[in-house]
This record gives sequence, C-alpha cells and structure tokens, in this order.
Amino acid sequence: MRSGVAPGGSAARPGSGGLIALSTASTYPESTATSFEMAARLGYDGVEIMVWTDPVSQDPQALRRLRDYHGIPILAVHAPCLLLTQRVWGTDPWAKLQRARSVAEALEAPTVVVHPPFRWQRDYAREFVAGIDRMAGETDVRFAVENMFPLRARGREVSAYAPDWSPVDDEYRHVTLDLSHTSVSRSDAMAMADRLGDRLAHIHMADGTGLAKDEHLVPGRGTQPCAALLERLAVNGFDGTVVVEINTRRAESRDQREADLAEALAFTRLNLAAPAGVPSAT
Repeated sequence: MRSGVAPGGSAARPGSGGLIALSTASTYPESTATSFEMAARLGYDGVEIMVWTDPVSQDPQALRRLRDYHGIPILAVHAPCLLLTQRVWGTDPWAKLQRARSVAEALEAPTVVVHPPFRWQRDYAREFVAGIDRMAGETDVRFAVENMFPLRARGREVSAYAPDWSPVDDEYRHVTLDLSHTSVSRSDAMAMADRLGDRLAHIHMADGTGLAKDEHLVPGRGTQPCAALLERLAVNGFDGTVVVEINTRRAESRDQREADLAEALAFTRLNLAAPAGVPSAT
C-alpha cells in the first residue's frame, strides 16, 4: 500500500493504523469544504469524503485543492450508495465504484467504503461479492464493504440489502464496521470484529441506543462498546483508519457542532491509545 505525503512534507501514513479521520457526513448540512476546515482546526488526522449531492464532494480536483490548502490527507472515499445519492455519478452501480476507485487512487486515499446492494438491484446484487473481489484484485485501494441493518416494524425484520445487510459471512477481503449500524441491527459489535479478524479494515465510530433508526451519536453517549472496541483494536495493532461519523444536524450552532466533533475525537483518540504494558495480539 502506498503512503501519501501531506502538503508541507508531513507523512500522512494512510493505512498505517492509529489514524482518526472525520467523515464529511459529520458536518452536514454544512459543506464538504467546511469539513476540511473543521478537521484541520480540531486536529483530526484526515478526512473521509462522503460523495453526495455537494458538487465539491464529486470533484477530485476540488478535493485535491482542499487537501493541499488545509494540509490534511484524504484517507477514504465513501462511494455514493445512499438513496439520496442514487443518481450521483450516474445510475450504474459498477460505474460508481470504478469512479470511486479512480478518485481514491488520484487522491492517494487507501480505502473506498461501499454499502451492499439494495435488494431491488438484482443484477448488481447477484454479482456483487465476486465483482468486489475482482475489483479489489486490480488496485491497491481497499474496497471495504460496510455492515448495514435490517428494517424492523411490528415485530418483524426485513432486509433491504442483498446478499445480506451483514458482510460477516460473505467473502469480502475488507470490511467497514459501523457501530451505529450494529446498534440498529442489535448486533454484538465485539463479536463481529472478532469474526472479521484481519478483514476488519475500517471503522465508522459512532454510537446508538438500540433504537430502530440510525442515530450516529457521539461515541460514549449510547450503549455500543465504543471504548472497548477501540482498546481492542489498539492492542491488536489495527492498521486501518477509524472515522468519526456522527450526526450533528440538530446542532443549534457551529460552536455546538464543533464541540461534538471535538468530543468525538477526544474519546476516540483516548481509547485508541494502546494500554501501557499490554502486548499486541499475535
């Protein structure tokens, strides 16, 4: 895996472990450009670009200018997989992933985050596992498939994703573990991490209280084992990136939004520091 060098000569070390990035989704409804500004000022190690309807998030030249101006590397690109972004970069899902890979390569981002297909994307879903594996073999960029969650209503669970909302049992080389999503699915995040083993390449750090909605709380404000997972990652020598992906849409001011982002960073950095005297697992 190649390493990027941030402007000014500081090593970005993407993929080297211990790096904490800010998802540009965490500053919504503010702009992608604002995310870079906040990440740099608050002391994040990099950003994850959520490709969405903001034109800047779709433009690698604009993203490169922001990276260079703020001196903060881009550590991941989140492909436009949401319902909101179904027409961003066209409607062909494979073309979206190809473009996400090209952007990641151009910006020296080691990871592309991708959701499993929606169930109604039948052809895409049928070929997804094999197709992701094929694409992963063509590049140094890691395609990290994210865990999602089933929909729950009136005591029933229905999956909107295929082959499954959980990537654990499919043969993906790399996986993103999102702790807000484990909250919605009522999954055991620690057990999922253990089962994934070396395939666990990327973390979306957030929290939740077990409600049937995707909360993306500041870590430590819900019931997910955020601290315990970060501590285990540190002890095991995790070499991926931890991305703060929280919901700040209800913030009443920019100051409040920044306070939440600063709290999330402090929590993550504190718990990602390996406990003194504890050897890495082999």
